[in-house]
Amino acid sequence: MASWTNATAVEPTLRGVLRPAETGQVAGLRRDATVAPALEPFVERYWSVRWDRAGLPPFRSDVLSHPSVNVAVESGSAPRFGFPLPAVLVHGVVSRRFSVELSGVGRVTAVKFRPGGFTAFTGALPARDAVAPLGEELGAAPGRLVRDVLAEEDDAARNALLDAALAAHAPEPDRAYLDLRALIDRMVTDRELVRVEQVAALAGTGVRSLQRLFARYVGLSPKAVLARYRLQDAAALIDAGAVDDLAGLAASLGWFDQAHFSREFSAVVGQTPSAYLRRARAAGQR
Repeated sequence: MASWTNATAVEPTLRGVLRPAETGQVAGLRRDATVAPALEPFVERYWSVRWDRAGLPPFRSDVLSHPSVNVAVESGSAPRFGFPLPAVLVHGVVSRRFSVELSGVGRVTAVKFRPGGFTAFTGALPARDAVAPLGEELGAAPGRLVRDVLAEEDDAARNALLDAALAAHAPEPDRAYLDLRALIDRMVTDRELVRVEQVAALAGTGVRSLQRLFARYVGLSPKAVLARYRLQDAAALIDAGAVDDLAGLAASLGWFDQAHFSREFSAVVGQTPSAYLRRARAAGQR
Protein backbone atom coordinates (compact mmCIF):
# COMPACT_ATOMS: atom_id res chain seq x y z
CA MET A 1 0.00 0.00 0.00
CA ALA A 2 1.38 3.43 -0.92
CA SER A 3 2.59 5.44 2.07
CA TRP A 4 0.44 8.45 1.31
CA THR A 5 -2.73 6.41 1.82
CA ASN A 6 -2.45 6.49 5.60
CA ALA A 7 -0.55 9.76 5.88
CA THR A 8 -1.71 12.17 8.54
CA ALA A 9 -3.36 15.29 7.13
CA VAL A 10 -1.09 18.32 7.03
CA GLU A 11 -1.20 20.49 10.14
CA PRO A 12 -3.88 23.13 9.37
CA THR A 13 -1.73 26.20 10.03
CA LEU A 14 0.91 24.99 7.55
CA ARG A 15 -1.41 24.23 4.65
CA GLY A 16 -0.20 25.86 1.48
CA VAL A 17 3.38 26.62 2.52
CA LEU A 18 5.61 25.16 -0.19
CA ARG A 19 8.92 23.69 0.97
CA PRO A 20 8.25 24.74 4.59
CA ALA A 21 11.58 23.38 5.86
CA GLU A 22 13.53 25.61 3.46
CA THR A 23 11.48 28.69 4.31
CA GLY A 24 11.83 27.99 8.02
CA GLN A 25 15.61 28.19 7.74
CA VAL A 26 15.42 31.69 6.27
CA ALA A 27 12.41 33.39 7.84
CA GLY A 28 10.68 33.17 11.18
CA LEU A 29 7.09 32.27 10.34
CA ARG A 30 4.43 32.29 13.04
CA ARG A 31 0.74 31.49 12.60
CA ASP A 32 -1.76 32.06 15.42
CA ALA A 33 -5.35 30.89 15.34
CA THR A 34 -6.63 32.80 18.39
CA VAL A 35 -9.32 35.20 17.14
CA ALA A 36 -11.91 37.29 19.00
CA PRO A 37 -15.40 35.68 19.01
CA ALA A 38 -16.87 38.56 17.01
CA LEU A 39 -14.28 37.98 14.27
CA GLU A 40 -14.31 34.19 14.25
CA PRO A 41 -16.88 33.93 11.41
CA PHE A 42 -14.65 36.09 9.19
CA VAL A 43 -11.02 35.64 10.28
CA GLU A 44 -9.11 32.37 10.33
CA ARG A 45 -5.87 33.48 11.97
CA TYR A 46 -3.12 36.03 12.37
CA TRP A 47 0.33 35.37 10.98
CA SER A 48 3.70 37.03 11.05
CA VAL A 49 7.05 36.63 9.36
CA ARG A 50 10.37 38.37 9.78
CA TRP A 51 13.69 38.03 7.99
CA ASP A 52 17.17 39.52 7.81
CA ARG A 53 18.91 38.96 4.49
CA ALA A 54 21.27 41.93 4.82
CA GLY A 55 24.41 41.04 2.88
CA LEU A 56 22.83 37.80 1.64
CA PRO A 57 21.16 36.88 -1.66
CA PRO A 58 17.37 37.27 -1.80
CA PHE A 59 15.27 34.22 -0.99
CA ARG A 60 12.03 33.43 -2.81
CA SER A 61 9.23 32.22 -0.59
CA ASP A 62 6.34 30.38 -2.26
CA VAL A 63 2.87 29.71 -0.90
CA LEU A 64 0.08 27.79 -2.60
CA SER A 65 -2.35 30.31 -1.21
CA HIS A 66 -5.75 29.66 0.25
CA PRO A 67 -8.54 31.45 -1.67
CA SER A 68 -8.43 34.17 0.96
CA VAL A 69 -7.79 37.88 1.33
CA ASN A 70 -4.93 38.89 3.63
CA VAL A 71 -4.44 42.32 5.20
CA ALA A 72 -0.83 42.91 6.19
CA VAL A 73 1.05 45.56 8.13
CA GLU A 74 4.40 45.50 6.37
CA SER A 75 7.73 47.15 7.17
CA GLY A 76 11.16 46.74 5.67
CA SER A 77 14.27 48.23 4.17
CA ALA A 78 12.87 48.44 0.64
CA PRO A 79 9.49 48.91 -1.09
CA ARG A 80 7.40 45.79 -1.56
CA PHE A 81 4.83 45.10 -4.29
CA GLY A 82 5.66 48.59 -5.58
CA PHE A 83 4.61 50.39 -2.39
CA PRO A 84 6.83 52.32 0.02
CA LEU A 85 6.91 50.92 3.54
CA PRO A 86 5.62 50.89 6.19
CA ALA A 87 2.10 50.32 4.89
CA VAL A 88 -1.06 48.29 5.37
CA LEU A 89 -1.60 46.28 2.20
CA VAL A 90 -4.61 44.26 1.04
CA HIS A 91 -3.61 41.10 -0.80
CA GLY A 92 -6.46 39.89 -2.99
CA VAL A 93 -7.13 36.22 -3.66
CA VAL A 94 -4.23 34.67 -5.60
CA SER A 95 -5.22 32.41 -8.47
CA ARG A 96 -1.91 30.53 -8.62
CA ARG A 97 0.99 30.43 -6.17
CA PHE A 98 2.03 33.50 -4.20
CA SER A 99 5.75 34.26 -4.52
CA VAL A 100 7.62 36.98 -2.69
CA GLU A 101 11.30 37.78 -2.69
CA LEU A 102 12.69 38.22 0.80
CA SER A 103 15.57 40.69 0.64
CA GLY A 104 17.15 43.12 3.05
CA VAL A 105 15.36 43.30 6.37
CA GLY A 106 11.61 42.99 6.68
CA ARG A 107 8.68 42.10 8.85
CA VAL A 108 4.99 41.41 8.24
CA THR A 109 2.10 41.10 10.69
CA ALA A 110 -1.13 40.09 8.99
CA VAL A 111 -4.69 38.89 9.31
CA LYS A 112 -5.82 36.01 7.10
CA PHE A 113 -9.54 36.16 6.38
CA ARG A 114 -11.51 33.01 5.71
CA PRO A 115 -12.43 32.44 2.07
CA GLY A 116 -15.15 35.01 1.41
CA GLY A 117 -14.66 36.50 4.89
CA PHE A 118 -13.27 39.85 3.78
CA THR A 119 -16.24 40.41 1.48
CA ALA A 120 -18.72 39.31 4.15
CA PHE A 121 -17.04 41.74 6.60
CA THR A 122 -16.70 44.74 4.26
CA GLY A 123 -19.06 44.23 1.32
CA ALA A 124 -16.05 44.66 -1.00
CA LEU A 125 -14.25 42.06 -3.12
CA PRO A 126 -10.61 43.04 -3.76
CA ALA A 127 -9.17 42.51 -7.20
CA ARG A 128 -7.78 39.04 -7.77
CA ASP A 129 -3.99 38.67 -8.01
CA ALA A 130 -3.50 42.25 -6.85
CA VAL A 131 -2.06 44.14 -3.90
CA ALA A 132 -3.37 47.57 -2.88
CA PRO A 133 -3.12 49.89 0.13
CA LEU A 134 -5.90 49.47 2.67
CA GLY A 135 -8.57 52.17 2.61
CA GLU A 136 -11.41 52.49 5.11
CA GLU A 137 -13.01 49.11 4.31
CA LEU A 138 -12.36 47.56 7.71
CA GLY A 139 -13.37 50.60 9.75
CA ALA A 140 -9.87 50.89 11.22
CA ALA A 141 -7.67 53.77 10.00
CA PRO A 142 -4.61 52.39 8.15
CA GLY A 143 -2.30 55.09 9.53
CA ARG A 144 -3.27 54.23 13.08
CA LEU A 145 -2.82 50.52 12.45
CA VAL A 146 0.72 51.11 11.15
CA ARG A 147 1.60 53.32 14.11
CA ASP A 148 0.18 51.03 16.78
CA VAL A 149 1.37 47.72 15.33
CA LEU A 150 4.91 48.88 14.61
CA ALA A 151 5.18 50.26 18.14
CA GLU A 152 5.02 46.67 19.44
CA GLU A 153 7.97 44.29 19.16
CA ASP A 154 6.19 41.13 20.30
CA ASP A 155 4.18 39.20 17.67
CA ALA A 156 1.42 38.32 20.13
CA ALA A 157 1.00 41.97 21.10
CA ARG A 158 0.78 42.95 17.44
CA ASN A 159 -1.87 40.30 16.81
CA ALA A 160 -3.87 41.50 19.81
CA LEU A 161 -3.85 45.07 18.46
CA LEU A 162 -5.14 43.93 15.07
CA ASP A 163 -7.74 41.72 16.73
CA ALA A 164 -9.10 44.55 18.90
CA ALA A 165 -9.12 47.04 16.02
CA LEU A 166 -11.11 44.74 13.74
CA ALA A 167 -13.44 43.31 16.40
CA ALA A 168 -14.75 46.81 17.11
CA HIS A 169 -16.21 46.92 13.59
CA ALA A 170 -17.35 43.32 13.10
CA PRO A 171 -20.84 43.00 11.54
CA GLU A 172 -23.30 40.14 11.91
CA PRO A 173 -22.53 37.55 9.22
CA ASP A 174 -25.31 36.82 6.78
CA ARG A 175 -26.77 33.36 6.30
CA ALA A 176 -25.47 32.86 2.76
CA TYR A 177 -21.92 33.49 3.88
CA LEU A 178 -22.21 31.15 6.87
CA ASP A 179 -23.47 28.42 4.55
CA LEU A 180 -20.51 29.07 2.25
CA ARG A 181 -18.09 28.89 5.16
CA ALA A 182 -19.41 25.50 6.29
CA LEU A 183 -19.17 24.20 2.75
CA ILE A 184 -15.58 25.37 2.29
CA ASP A 185 -14.62 23.79 5.62
CA ARG A 186 -15.72 20.46 4.14
CA MET A 187 -13.85 21.14 0.90
CA VAL A 188 -10.63 21.71 2.85
CA THR A 189 -10.72 18.56 4.94
CA ASP A 190 -12.57 15.95 2.86
CA ARG A 191 -10.21 14.48 0.26
CA GLU A 192 -13.12 12.52 -1.19
CA LEU A 193 -14.52 15.79 -2.57
CA VAL A 194 -12.97 16.01 -6.02
CA ARG A 195 -15.83 17.26 -8.26
CA VAL A 196 -17.95 20.39 -8.18
CA GLU A 197 -21.10 18.28 -8.52
CA GLN A 198 -20.30 16.64 -5.18
CA VAL A 199 -19.96 20.05 -3.54
CA ALA A 200 -23.23 21.27 -5.04
CA ALA A 201 -24.98 18.16 -3.73
CA LEU A 202 -23.61 18.87 -0.24
CA ALA A 203 -24.94 22.41 -0.48
CA GLY A 204 -28.33 21.18 -1.71
CA THR A 205 -28.14 23.44 -4.74
CA GLY A 206 -27.26 23.39 -8.41
CA VAL A 207 -23.81 23.99 -9.87
CA ARG A 208 -24.87 27.37 -11.32
CA SER A 209 -26.11 28.62 -7.95
CA LEU A 210 -22.91 27.41 -6.33
CA GLN A 211 -20.85 29.28 -8.92
CA ARG A 212 -22.76 32.51 -8.23
CA LEU A 213 -22.19 32.13 -4.47
CA PHE A 214 -18.43 31.71 -4.94
CA ALA A 215 -18.28 34.60 -7.42
CA ARG A 216 -20.04 36.87 -4.92
CA TYR A 217 -17.83 36.16 -1.92
CA VAL A 218 -14.61 34.44 -2.98
CA GLY A 219 -13.80 35.66 -6.47
CA LEU A 220 -12.81 32.18 -7.70
CA SER A 221 -14.97 29.39 -9.07
CA PRO A 222 -15.81 26.40 -6.86
CA LYS A 223 -13.84 24.24 -9.30
CA ALA A 224 -10.73 26.39 -8.80
CA VAL A 225 -11.14 26.37 -5.02
CA LEU A 226 -11.58 22.61 -4.90
CA ALA A 227 -8.52 22.07 -7.11
CA ARG A 228 -6.50 24.41 -4.88
CA TYR A 229 -7.21 22.35 -1.77
CA ARG A 230 -6.40 19.07 -3.45
CA LEU A 231 -3.15 20.56 -4.80
CA GLN A 232 -2.33 21.73 -1.28
CA ASP A 233 -2.87 18.16 -0.10
CA ALA A 234 -0.55 16.87 -2.83
CA ALA A 235 2.25 19.34 -2.04
CA ALA A 236 1.94 18.77 1.70
CA LEU A 237 2.15 15.00 1.34
CA ILE A 238 5.22 15.33 -0.89
CA ASP A 239 6.88 17.72 1.58
CA ALA A 240 6.13 15.31 4.43
CA GLY A 241 7.95 12.50 2.64
CA ALA A 242 4.72 10.50 2.38
CA VAL A 243 4.68 9.97 -1.41
CA ASP A 244 6.30 7.10 -3.29
CA ASP A 245 3.87 6.87 -6.19
CA LEU A 246 2.78 10.05 -7.98
CA ALA A 247 0.26 8.20 -10.15
CA GLY A 248 -1.42 6.78 -7.06
CA LEU A 249 -1.37 10.19 -5.38
CA ALA A 250 -3.03 11.78 -8.42
CA ALA A 251 -5.76 9.14 -8.51
CA SER A 252 -6.44 9.45 -4.79
CA LEU A 253 -7.03 13.18 -5.09
CA GLY A 254 -9.40 12.98 -8.04
CA TRP A 255 -7.29 13.48 -11.15
CA PHE A 256 -8.20 11.36 -14.15
CA ASP A 257 -4.58 10.45 -14.79
CA GLN A 258 -1.06 11.44 -13.81
CA ALA A 259 -0.57 13.61 -16.91
CA HIS A 260 -3.60 15.74 -16.04
CA PHE A 261 -2.39 16.05 -12.45
CA SER A 262 1.09 17.01 -13.62
CA ARG A 263 -0.25 19.76 -15.90
CA GLU A 264 -2.39 21.33 -13.18
CA PHE A 265 0.32 21.01 -10.52
CA SER A 266 2.89 22.59 -12.84
CA ALA A 267 0.58 25.44 -13.85
CA VAL A 268 -0.08 26.44 -10.22
CA VAL A 269 3.08 25.43 -8.34
CA GLY A 270 5.53 26.30 -11.11
CA GLN A 271 7.25 22.91 -11.46
CA THR A 272 6.23 19.34 -12.16
CA PRO A 273 5.26 17.03 -9.30
CA SER A 274 8.31 14.86 -10.05
CA ALA A 275 10.66 17.87 -9.83
CA TYR A 276 8.97 18.98 -6.61
CA LEU A 277 9.34 15.45 -5.21
CA ARG A 278 13.06 15.36 -6.10
CA ARG A 279 13.65 18.68 -4.36
CA ALA A 280 11.73 17.57 -1.26
CA ARG A 281 13.76 14.35 -1.07
CA ALA A 282 17.02 16.26 -1.46
CA ALA A 283 16.05 18.66 1.32
CA GLY A 284 15.17 15.75 3.58
CA GLN A 285 18.62 14.24 3.13
CA ARG A 286 20.51 17.34 4.25
